[in-house]
Amino acid sequence: MLRIAVAQFNAIVGDLAGNAGRIIECAAAARARGAQVLVTPELALCGYPPEDLLLRPDFYRACRRTLDDLAGRVAGIALIVGHPEEHEGQRYNAATVIENGRKTSVYRKIRLPNYEVFDEKRYFDGGSDACVVTLGGVRCGINICADIWEAGAAELAHAGGAELLLVLNASPCHLEKHYQRVEVLRERIAATRIPAIYVNLVGGQDELVFDGASFALDARGICRMRLPAFEEALGFVDYEAGCLRSDDMAEELAIEAEAYGALILGVRDYIGKNGFKGAIIGLSGGIDSALTLCVAVDALGADKVRAIMMPSPYTAQMSLDDARAMIATLGVSYDEVPIAPAMATYQAMLDPLFAGLPADATEENIQARIRGNILMALSNKTGALVLTTGNKSEMAVGYCTLYGDMAGGFAVIKDVYKTMVYRLAHYRNTISPVIPENIIVRPPSAELKPDQTDQDSLPPYETLDAIVRAYMEEDRSPREIIAAGLPEEAVRRVVRLLRVAEHKRRQAPVGIRITSRGFGKDWRYPITNRYQDEF
Repeated sequence: MLRIAVAQFNAIVGDLAGNAGRIIECAAAARARGAQVLVTPELALCGYPPEDLLLRPDFYRACRRTLDDLAGRVAGIALIVGHPEEHEGQRYNAATVIENGRKTSVYRKIRLPNYEVFDEKRYFDGGSDACVVTLGGVRCGINICADIWEAGAAELAHAGGAELLLVLNASPCHLEKHYQRVEVLRERIAATRIPAIYVNLVGGQDELVFDGASFALDARGICRMRLPAFEEALGFVDYEAGCLRSDDMAEELAIEAEAYGALILGVRDYIGKNGFKGAIIGLSGGIDSALTLCVAVDALGADKVRAIMMPSPYTAQMSLDDARAMIATLGVSYDEVPIAPAMATYQAMLDPLFAGLPADATEENIQARIRGNILMALSNKTGALVLTTGNKSEMAVGYCTLYGDMAGGFAVIKDVYKTMVYRLAHYRNTISPVIPENIIVRPPSAELKPDQTDQDSLPPYETLDAIVRAYMEEDRSPREIIAAGLPEEAVRRVVRLLRVAEHKRRQAPVGIRITSRGFGKDWRYPITNRYQDEF
């Protein structure tokens, strides 16, 4: 029998010594439980994705030194370690097998993804050869992530005599992606008739969240192991006579729990890995800031979160009451800073310049920018990071203010549609009731002028979200979206707004990606753009 340990751990990009230390810790724990092999995630040694660090020759030299040192510090268990490699003038996404202090084999990733958030052809050369090693008497083939998403690499390992496939992954999550991974691996298993173990990275890295959820499928494609999502874990799989056994079987998450877990991990790691002292959130009494506050508290603890309410003459008493009720429940630090004096000062300063011009969105945007100034001043003074509260629906159509509500360091719900914001608010209240019902049921409003609601400027969010999803995530033309049954007037309006807001999005803070396409690494549209969509 061969016992394989799965090291689902949270690597930090560039922390070579720290990541090596974590691998050594996992190896010791795995060896103590009888494992003969420890498999780590893709590029576990340096973290994923290292991006343009991979263009630096010194980075490869440092990775090589760290790998050599790691090899000499582990005994009694074989390691399979993901790392970048420079070899004979070429650069690879590699996995090295270490046995008894020696590097015995190297696998070089064959399939290099260059889609969605991936840009590996910018950095790596593709390998061409299978790597099949005998570990504990079992012939193990090694693949890395994208190798299993199309035919070729797994079949090459099988042809080389592999009885078991070990797959190292740094697969960022989007909602329900786990099911895609399982189906893709089943396709490789159907072609090779050998079981497979899928080891995935966990942790937040800028806009990406890696969900872990490592798993193993037997030769019939039946799941025999599943590790929890969004947390570190050391799993174990026993292989004997072609069969897999494991006591590790975490439950699958509902979509709301998955989305909320991704947001918590993304915030915790962005704040923690970058050394910020905590988080600051501007409350409005609305659902977006309420959800953002919940995520921040659940990620960091109430003692690391500060909320600021900045009422204007247009702020409803209900908004103040609901914000105060949330604060009392969550126990975070809270201040109220009325902005009417600053509004009056700005008006006095600008009145001579605005003489003869009617009031419009300019005056509304000034309110948002006053609030942004207050939040950023507190951030500068305390070292805590401002978390912005805009959602994907608003970001898509530019229903946000540059240097106002867009001011901040991290956009928590940037990739969360408004309809999903409501679902997540309901979900969070099933854990413990913290968001007042008023906030969930009242019509959303920016409260920048009397009796304002979002629907004064936007289609209903169900319609808006459907149009944005079809145009932005599915690349469907307006003509196709209209043909699918969405109202033509709304489609024309939303598509126009989406296009003209590109300059705003380009200046937005980085934010957590939870859909198959977010306004970040995988959205690269030109700001200056005269292409005419097909209507």
